Amino acid sequence: MKPLMNHSARFVFETPHAEKLYAALSPEAGSDPGEKSQVQLEYDDASLTLCVLAEDVSAMRASLNMWLRLINVSLEVLEL
Repeated sequence: MKPLMNHSARFVFETPHAEKLYAALSPEAGSDPGEKSQVQLEYDDASLTLCVLAEDVSAMRASLNMWLRLINVSLEVLEL
């Protein structure tokens, strides 16, 4: 039985590096069936969109902590 994803969050990062960020981070977005959260990444010319669905608040917090850090560090590296 698939878990219910009761919580959602969506972040849009406007950056000229959206395509590079997507290429670097999209392999991490795949989720295992037993995971308590799911992540989707999308991009267009000027933005990267992060969508997180989670079963509970703890899973949401953990996913957001990880993904926001990954995006932040990736942006810092791209802007060097």
